[in-house]
Amino acid sequence: MQKLNFAEAVDEIARVDGRYDRDAYYFVREGLDFTIKMLKKAESRGAGRHVSGQELLDGLRRYALDQFGPMAKTVFAYWGIKKCEDFGEIVFRMVDKGILGKTEQDTLEDFKSGYDFDEAFIKPYQPPPGTRSRRHAKEESADSGRCHNVPTRADDAKKLSGGAN
Repeated sequence: MQKLNFAEAVDEIARVDGRYDRDAYYFVREGLDFTIKMLKKAESRGAGRHVSGQELLDGLRRYALDQFGPMAKTVFAYWGIKKCEDFGEIVFRMVDKGILGKTEQDTLEDFKSGYDFDEAFIKPYQPPPGTRSRRHAKEESADSGRCHNVPTRADDAKKLSGGAN
């Protein structure tokens, strides 16, 4: 039997197990590459090593924020990914197809103690507590009178009547 290339393997996985969009598998593969580079840089060693589930989750989080910014959670939802366990399912489908390798210690359980998607992908883009948004500040300014010395209709009426009002 001939070994499938990555695209063929992903097509087959998506056809058999339709929970996740094809792009989710490509993202996990790219996210793994990103994680490996990130770990090599941090460890300053050239030799490749196995990436744990927790390391991969952290790398996928960082890669998603880099690639999608505040839209990361929305993109994941579109692909069918709603929690860290979904990343584990994708990884283990790729392991089953021979695309990725694993050690005897690697399990789906490694992905269950991940992070909350709101904390990971929404919170970094929210203003810190106690700060006001620009919109809120504008509304307060408008309520308290003139904003940026913009003339009012009363000012216009005074000009037209020569101030006789």
